[in-house]
Amino acid sequence: QVQLVESGGGLVQPGGSLRLSCAASGFSFSSSTMSWYRQAPAKERELVASISSTGGSINYADSVKGRFTISRDNAKNTVYLQMNSLKPEDTAVYLCAARRPTVYGTVSSWGQGTQVTVSS
Repeated sequence: QVQLVESGGGLVQPGGSLRLSCAASGFSFSSSTMSWYRQAPAKERELVASISSTGGSINYADSVKGRFTISRDNAKNTVYLQMNSLKPEDTAVYLCAARRPTVYGTVSSWGQGTQVTVSS
Protein backbone atom coordinates (compact mmCIF):
# COMPACT_ATOMS: atom_id res chain seq x y z
CA GLN A 1 0.00 0.00 0.00
CA VAL A 2 1.41 3.33 -1.07
CA GLN A 3 1.66 5.82 1.78
CA LEU A 4 3.00 9.36 2.00
CA VAL A 5 2.85 10.88 5.47
CA GLU A 6 3.76 14.53 5.95
CA SER A 7 4.80 16.07 9.25
CA GLY A 8 6.44 19.20 10.60
CA GLY A 9 3.80 21.79 9.87
CA GLY A 10 2.59 24.33 12.40
CA LEU A 11 2.27 27.98 13.33
CA VAL A 12 5.34 30.15 12.86
CA GLN A 13 5.99 33.88 12.92
CA PRO A 14 7.05 35.74 9.78
CA GLY A 15 10.77 35.30 9.25
CA GLY A 16 10.77 31.96 11.01
CA SER A 17 11.62 28.48 9.78
CA LEU A 18 10.03 25.07 9.54
CA ARG A 19 11.21 21.72 8.25
CA LEU A 20 8.63 19.46 6.66
CA SER A 21 9.16 15.74 6.27
CA CYS A 22 7.37 13.20 4.10
CA ALA A 23 7.84 9.55 4.95
CA ALA A 24 7.13 7.20 2.06
CA SER A 25 6.33 3.52 2.00
CA GLY A 26 4.85 0.87 -0.25
CA PHE A 27 6.70 1.77 -3.42
CA SER A 28 10.17 2.23 -4.85
CA PHE A 29 11.04 5.58 -3.31
CA SER A 30 14.55 5.70 -4.78
CA SER A 31 13.09 5.44 -8.30
CA SER A 32 10.55 8.19 -7.82
CA THR A 33 10.57 11.92 -8.39
CA MET A 34 9.34 13.62 -5.25
CA SER A 35 7.64 16.98 -5.00
CA TRP A 36 6.11 19.37 -2.52
CA TYR A 37 2.95 21.24 -3.49
CA ARG A 38 0.90 23.72 -1.53
CA GLN A 39 -2.73 24.72 -1.56
CA ALA A 40 -4.00 27.91 0.01
CA PRO A 41 -7.72 28.66 0.45
CA ALA A 42 -9.36 29.79 -2.79
CA LYS A 43 -6.10 29.31 -4.72
CA GLU A 44 -4.93 26.67 -7.16
CA ARG A 45 -2.52 24.00 -6.04
CA GLU A 46 1.02 25.21 -6.63
CA LEU A 47 4.19 23.20 -7.23
CA VAL A 48 6.71 24.41 -4.65
CA ALA A 49 9.72 22.18 -5.32
CA SER A 50 10.66 18.88 -6.90
CA ILE A 51 13.68 16.59 -6.72
CA SER A 52 14.65 13.76 -9.04
CA SER A 53 15.15 10.20 -7.88
CA THR A 54 18.89 10.65 -7.35
CA GLY A 55 18.66 14.26 -6.17
CA GLY A 56 20.62 15.41 -9.18
CA SER A 57 17.86 17.63 -10.53
CA ILE A 58 15.99 20.11 -8.34
CA ASN A 59 13.46 22.76 -9.26
CA TYR A 60 11.75 25.50 -7.25
CA ALA A 61 8.86 27.85 -7.77
CA ASP A 62 10.09 31.42 -8.23
CA SER A 63 8.18 32.43 -5.11
CA VAL A 64 10.35 30.23 -2.86
CA LYS A 65 13.76 30.32 -4.54
CA GLY A 66 16.48 31.21 -2.09
CA ARG A 67 14.25 30.50 0.92
CA PHE A 68 13.21 26.85 0.61
CA THR A 69 15.39 23.77 0.14
CA ILE A 70 14.17 20.35 -0.92
CA SER A 71 16.24 17.26 -0.12
CA ARG A 72 15.81 13.53 0.15
CA ASP A 73 17.27 10.58 1.99
CA ASN A 74 16.74 7.45 -0.07
CA ALA A 75 18.00 5.26 2.80
CA LYS A 76 15.17 6.58 4.98
CA ASN A 77 12.54 6.87 2.21
CA THR A 78 11.99 10.46 3.24
CA VAL A 79 11.86 13.80 1.46
CA TYR A 80 12.27 17.10 3.27
CA LEU A 81 11.40 20.72 2.71
CA GLN A 82 13.41 23.24 4.71
CA MET A 83 11.54 26.54 4.75
CA ASN A 84 13.33 29.68 5.90
CA SER A 85 12.36 33.34 5.96
CA LEU A 86 8.71 32.38 5.94
CA LYS A 87 6.13 34.93 4.85
CA PRO A 88 2.39 35.14 5.51
CA GLU A 89 1.78 34.27 1.86
CA ASP A 90 3.46 30.90 2.45
CA THR A 91 0.45 29.90 4.55
CA ALA A 92 -1.09 26.79 2.99
CA VAL A 93 -1.54 23.07 3.27
CA TYR A 94 1.68 21.49 2.06
CA LEU A 95 1.37 18.17 0.27
CA CYS A 96 3.97 15.62 -0.64
CA ALA A 97 3.68 13.91 -4.02
CA ALA A 98 5.46 11.02 -5.67
CA ARG A 99 5.73 10.36 -9.39
CA ARG A 100 6.57 6.71 -9.34
CA PRO A 101 7.20 4.21 -12.13
CA THR A 102 4.86 1.23 -12.40
CA VAL A 103 4.24 -1.46 -14.99
CA TYR A 104 1.38 0.72 -16.21
CA GLY A 105 3.54 3.83 -16.58
CA THR A 106 4.21 6.75 -14.29
CA VAL A 107 1.66 7.19 -11.51
CA SER A 108 1.22 10.08 -9.08
CA SER A 109 0.47 9.55 -5.42
CA TRP A 110 -0.33 12.16 -2.78
CA GLY A 111 -0.11 12.56 0.95
CA GLN A 112 -2.83 14.11 3.11
CA GLY A 113 -0.92 17.32 3.72
CA THR A 114 0.32 19.31 6.68
CA GLN A 115 -0.84 22.81 7.56
CA VAL A 116 1.67 25.65 7.62
CA THR A 117 0.49 28.96 9.04
CA VAL A 118 2.73 32.02 9.03
CA SER A 119 1.32 34.71 11.24
CA SER A 120 2.31 37.07 14.01
